[in-house]
Amino acid sequence: MVTYRAFDEVIDFITSLPKPEQVLAYQPSAASVERLEVLLEKKRNGQLSDEETHELDQYLMIEHMMRIARKKAKKQIGE
Repeated sequence: MVTYRAFDEVIDFITSLPKPEQVLAYQPSAASVERLEVLLEKKRNGQLSDEETHELDQYLMIEHMMRIARKKAKKQIGE
């Protein structure tokens, strides 16, 4: 399943012990972005399978987690 790649990317990033500035600059890989765009397009067209719906939910959870991490990183550097 493709979503594990997205989770693996974020886990690898987190376990690298990034500095707050690196958290703010973090961007998902091109492959993850491309997969997310495919899922969103399928959702817009009403063609999302149950498995793809679950996968899209996981991407959204990752995005939410990274937004929280960015907020905390901003606080750490005083923004």
